Amino acid sequence: MNPSPAAPPSGFSAPPLLVLVGCACAISLITFGVRSIFGLFTDPVTETFGWTRETFAFAIALQNLMWGLTQPFAGALVDRYGPVRVLVTGAACYAAGLALMAVSASPLTLTLSAGVLVGIGMGGASFVTVLGALGKLMPASHRGWALGMGTAAGSLGQFLFAPLGQAFIAGYGWQTAALLLAGGVAMVLGLAFGVRGTPQTATVEQGTELTLRQTLCLAMRHPSYVYLLLGFSVCGFQLAFITVHLPPYLNDQGVDAAIAGWAIGAIGLANVLGAYAAGMLSTRLSQRGLLSFIYFARAVAIMLFMSFPITDASVLLFATAMGLLWLSTVPLTSGLVALMFGTRFMATLFGLIFLSHQVGSFFGVWLGGRLFELTASYQLVWWLTAALGAAAGLIHLPIRERPAPRPAAMLGAGG
Repeated sequence: MNPSPAAPPSGFSAPPLLVLVGCACAISLITFGVRSIFGLFTDPVTETFGWTRETFAFAIALQNLMWGLTQPFAGALVDRYGPVRVLVTGAACYAAGLALMAVSASPLTLTLSAGVLVGIGMGGASFVTVLGALGKLMPASHRGWALGMGTAAGSLGQFLFAPLGQAFIAGYGWQTAALLLAGGVAMVLGLAFGVRGTPQTATVEQGTELTLRQTLCLAMRHPSYVYLLLGFSVCGFQLAFITVHLPPYLNDQGVDAAIAGWAIGAIGLANVLGAYAAGMLSTRLSQRGLLSFIYFARAVAIMLFMSFPITDASVLLFATAMGLLWLSTVPLTSGLVALMFGTRFMATLFGLIFLSHQVGSFFGVWLGGRLFELTASYQLVWWLTAALGAAAGLIHLPIRERPAPRPAAMLGAGG
């Protein structure tokens, strides 16, 4: 079993590895933390210019889509050139997008800055890139611990940056807050040079004699992989909708803006425990069953939240419950991909699943804004989000939790 993410493994004292993990965790904390608080800007930005929430939502929806489209290419560049160049380029785009967002005075410039440029930057400098780099650079004996630390750091970033971002907006205005956050992201330009080392030799596993093209063809014809694609798109829809539209929804309900910031932070803090627990339970229980449970539990949590009066206590309770169910899907989904197809092309196969997640994110953010403008309420989207959770729970039930069969003709082909 891999060492627990709670503490370094015994004998783990090589300074280069400590620097590598430390810099990787700092990057994950900053980039994921800033990414999680764009919803706090919804009302300040739209009220400044008299825009609709749909206008802001479309920019952030496009941001999610650009992140998903960029991520597979960023992973391929990491494989070819190493993580430093990719992280530096991504951080530069990310920081520039935030800075330009602060001076955006039209929907087009907002879409190009906060949407396109920040989205591309996230593809290069995000926790997904960091985890890919750690997987390649860490020795197998410490890899599980390092990946756990990288994931936990991202969740901790959400917990720290949500109230910090809200304090910046309240104290200095949203334009200055965006510039301050851009300065924080710019720190990644220096931290990136600590994420380097010698790639570890991959072990050869049964079934890895397939080429990338063959593996992709096999995956797309395998029903269980398709179910994972569909389920993870629902995950993206739910999480992106809540991240962006929960703060303005709470504002409509008369909840103090500070509580909205703490709600996003509570999601991040609970997420640390939820993701770790999911990883540990996956070694003892069915990963397919755990995924179904998570999606069903999200649906129940949303329905309960919408069925009772909105209070400060109910908001924080809902945020904590969703945090426990937030990124807990990641180790389970990636674990099933590895089980079905091995780890040789893991980055590519999970990258495609992450792309489906971001397509779902696009629709979750944009549709939230669109339906709000049509109905002057978020009620319909909340109930749609709950229904999709129930559907995702059902979709995961028929998944076959075993290696995908390799057709004999495919194994005998040379390329």
